[in-house]
Amino acid sequence: MNLQELRYFAAVVEFRHFGRAAEACNVSQPTLSSQIRKLEDELGVTLLERTNKRVDVTPVGRQILEHARRVLAESGQIESVARAARDPLVGALRLGMIPTLAPYLLPLILEPLRKAYPGLAIELWEDQTRLLMEGLRSHRLDAALVASSIGSAEFTETSLFAEPLVAVLSPGHALAKEKTVDESALANDLLVMADGHCLVNHSLAACGAKAGLQSAMQAATLETLVNLVAAGYGTTLIPALAAPGLMNRGVELRPLRQNSTRIIRLASRPGFPRPQALRAIEKVVRRAMPVDWRL
Repeated sequence: MNLQELRYFAAVVEFRHFGRAAEACNVSQPTLSSQIRKLEDELGVTLLERTNKRVDVTPVGRQILEHARRVLAESGQIESVARAARDPLVGALRLGMIPTLAPYLLPLILEPLRKAYPGLAIELWEDQTRLLMEGLRSHRLDAALVASSIGSAEFTETSLFAEPLVAVLSPGHALAKEKTVDESALANDLLVMADGHCLVNHSLAACGAKAGLQSAMQAATLETLVNLVAAGYGTTLIPALAAPGLMNRGVELRPLRQNSTRIIRLASRPGFPRPQALRAIEKVVRRAMPVDWRL
């Protein structure tokens, strides 16, 4: 039994398909299949149930998979420790980022990161907070930029900046006449993103609103939310980094009277062996922000 066999086994379970698993592992399907057969022979048990249409994990295979994933994670840590000893600012850094942040922050930080740390290769994974935390937990990610406090000893988190929220109104909305908008005035016709996006909680908390009146009009992206507002279906809140791209979108943007914000944090595992790489991310992100946003 070796690490490669365990990697192939874990890949087949993830993709539930030998061909896609082989492609992900950069090997031929016959090679992957023969290695898993070899692993089964060595262990004396059947790990996978194979049919023409799908691949299922046997009960004993599921138990062994848990151990295999831990072994693979630990082997990855060994490699990371060795790389960090050579140069912590060289090599890939697998960085997660929430969808309401990534499109607006990345253009501000990728070029400065490349210039300041040319050996650091950012591998981006964009997803909701819950899935990013699962990625950190399983060692598929090294760090994640999120907008919610994780509140778990499993992870460390560093607050980087406080991003203001901005009201988005249709031109004919009564509040569009105001220079600033009181958050509570948005509660009755507030549009929010679909469940799972942390911006939902930030928006509802800022306005003192509850999901209800507009719950049938939820969107998966900020773009859709803004289009709904432009069409007169309600109001919404967006992060300030997204505001510059909305200047000619048929909506009115207004600052909030109570200056509601969301805190952007960098989360990682306490034992991550390249803290210097995390500090590099922190430094570049903070520098990209207005001084009064930085924490």
